[in-house]
Amino acid sequence: MPRLTKIYTKRGDDGTTALGGGQRVPKESLRVTAYGAVDELNSQIGVAVACGLAPRLAHVLPVIQNELFHLGSDLCFLEEDKQKYSIPQIEERHVQQLEQLMDELTLVVGALENFILPGGAMGSAQLHVARTTCRRAERDVIALSRQEPVGAYVIPYLNRLSDALFVMARYENHEKQVPEPLWDSLA
Repeated sequence: MPRLTKIYTKRGDDGTTALGGGQRVPKESLRVTAYGAVDELNSQIGVAVACGLAPRLAHVLPVIQNELFHLGSDLCFLEEDKQKYSIPQIEERHVQQLEQLMDELTLVVGALENFILPGGAMGSAQLHVARTTCRRAERDVIALSRQEPVGAYVIPYLNRLSDALFVMARYENHEKQVPEPLWDSLA
């Protein structure tokens, strides 16, 4: 576990930051943008948890937040540095766990019969904010992957997580007995 005795270092005052392996890169680099979006996503999920979600979601979301820290370290290190530093990474099992969670929650909420609008219960609305943040993080990682290698399961994980957050938002409305706001295509 890293021990931080001082939060500020002043080394970033020149507009650069250090990757996990020590390389200095511009703060606006694709890699930093990608793991910054993942950090923002993690914060959005934290807000959702603070809304007082249904117990099943309150149990699983901190696990996902921890996995997002894995994903952040996966992105913070160049591929060639990962074995050298033995860092946590996103693995196939993490993707599969999200798929299993979606299957479990979908059994409760049922099939989607109409497009829904973000909203309903406060926790559901916040899960939709997290979902859209996740989609942006996924786009940022894809942009990075077109320039530099990223972990094999990073993109699939973000893709599944955005879907899982959608299902969780539906589940939260179901558990709070709040009707899903439906899209009216004729309005």
